[in-house]
Amino acid sequence: MMEKIILLGAGGHCKSVIDVIEQEDKFEIAGIIDNDLKIGSKVLDYEVIGKDIDLEILRKKYKYAFIVVGQIRSVVVRKKLFKLLKELNYSLPTIISPLAYVSKYAKVDEGTIIMHHALVNVNAKIGKNCIINTKALIEHDAIIEDNCHISTGAIVNGGVVIKEGIFYGSNATSKEYINIDGFIKAGSVVK
Repeated sequence: MMEKIILLGAGGHCKSVIDVIEQEDKFEIAGIIDNDLKIGSKVLDYEVIGKDIDLEILRKKYKYAFIVVGQIRSVVVRKKLFKLLKELNYSLPTIISPLAYVSKYAKVDEGTIIMHHALVNVNAKIGKNCIINTKALIEHDAIIEDNCHISTGAIVNGGVVIKEGIFYGSNATSKEYINIDGFIKAGSVVK
């Protein structure tokens, strides 16, 4: 029997994460927590079962939770939810699409998702509560610190350090062995 998991957030990123979780086939989605949608509303085939204020009560029934709020404008909501879930003693798994490649020599921390067709190469380190989005490439020896979003089709070259909380836009590409801090727009070349 698969473990049940609840998802926090009901936006577009939620739908993409649902698809990855279904493909990975390690968790059964018990429902969605969202402050804006009415309880009983559905996202794909899954019901909204509560709001953030219900998380403490729901912890008695569910051990696993995952943050599916996207991160474009700000990392504040994702960080706040991660802290809350840890305080309530939820387990935040690492979710890896079976269509992605993660080297056995890479490290991916809790609460992070590796989306479809992403590639995480040898000796890369990805922190907590990160999104490595569809078709992103994280090259050898790169470090993605906690609470980062590496967007669709982005390339993080070898030895790069992406600092905590960074949004790294779609199709952005970095030079090798540099530190990156600040919002990186889509299509940027980071030198």
